[in-house]
Amino acid sequence: MDTKNQLSCQLGHDSVVIAPGPRSERIELQKGGAGRGSQTLIRLAGPSTPYDPTYHLLTAPRALRKAIEAEKPDVLELHSPYLAGLFGTRVPRSLAPVRTFVWHADFIDTYVRPALEKRVSCTLTDRAVAPLWAWVRSLSASVDATFVSSRQQRAKLLDHGCERVILVPFGVDRDVFHCDKPRDFRLREELTEGREGPLLLAVGRFAIEKRWDTLVEIAERAYAVKPFTLWVFGDGPERKVLETAAARLPFLRIGTFEKSRERLADIYRASDGILHACPYETFGLGLAEAVACGVPVVVPDQGGAYEQARDGSSFVYRSLDPAAGASALLELLAEDPEELRDLARENALDVPSFAMYMKRMLAYYTEFSRGSRP
Repeated sequence: MDTKNQLSCQLGHDSVVIAPGPRSERIELQKGGAGRGSQTLIRLAGPSTPYDPTYHLLTAPRALRKAIEAEKPDVLELHSPYLAGLFGTRVPRSLAPVRTFVWHADFIDTYVRPALEKRVSCTLTDRAVAPLWAWVRSLSASVDATFVSSRQQRAKLLDHGCERVILVPFGVDRDVFHCDKPRDFRLREELTEGREGPLLLAVGRFAIEKRWDTLVEIAERAYAVKPFTLWVFGDGPERKVLETAAARLPFLRIGTFEKSRERLADIYRASDGILHACPYETFGLGLAEAVACGVPVVVPDQGGAYEQARDGSSFVYRSLDPAAGASALLELLAEDPEELRDLARENALDVPSFAMYMKRMLAYYTEFSRGSRP
């Protein structure tokens, strides 16, 4: 979101983000001037979520309405299907002439369906989630367009009866994530701690939906055949679970959330491969960044992660199957690393830039503001 707002400013647009937080506040991140737009963050106080206290709920409809009335946006983007989506759809067109919904997370198939299928049949699960899909259809019908970032998600929303679903894949910052810069072998040696063998990475939020349990089991099975070092970078409520696993596994190292994107890009380039296990991605930003840096990947055959796979430098396995994942990882490790990296560098050019994404979105908003609809 920060990159999106910064790019909007550079293109001369004013960007205002309204989001829940621990307290209500208004932060002027960047003031407009000399052809540049402004960037503002408005926090509305809301309770923290039980699973991850760093996330908060938007429970103040009056404060939200007041903020929107004060800003008078040309475009109102809804980024949450929960209470924010409910409140946002009730904002009259006089306050926000163009209104869209960005489908960031597949909350039904990521959280609800797996939990139910452990307890009841698929038929009963379908019936239980039907009202949730009815709500998503209602949300989609109330906006000018619903934007998704993967082909699979677009097909799913259309299958569930959603209207005006447009595919615009997210991109990466190609000024940072690219393969033109040489590998930092000193950094690689630092991460491997001098041990022999490949350097593997996994990057993402430390949350249960990312299926870190599957990833660790894949790595453990593969390590029994061929040694390597696996670094996991990120942060979130599952950190203790990962640290517990690292305490018993000699190859596993748990890093922090890397705030420097430049250093993260260097880490990508220093590695020999990326391992991923989440089948619920709506895009897979970390994977896209790695692919843009010319790194081979091991990914499940479902979700946005699968759509980041490229012929020749990607190894795909059956989703949530640790044995299949370990076989795919061992296939990567059996390849000639330089030949594989050459193929990965060729595929890196296929990753779209975030600037391309923003320009496409702004072009749609220009059309919508003129009365054109998909």
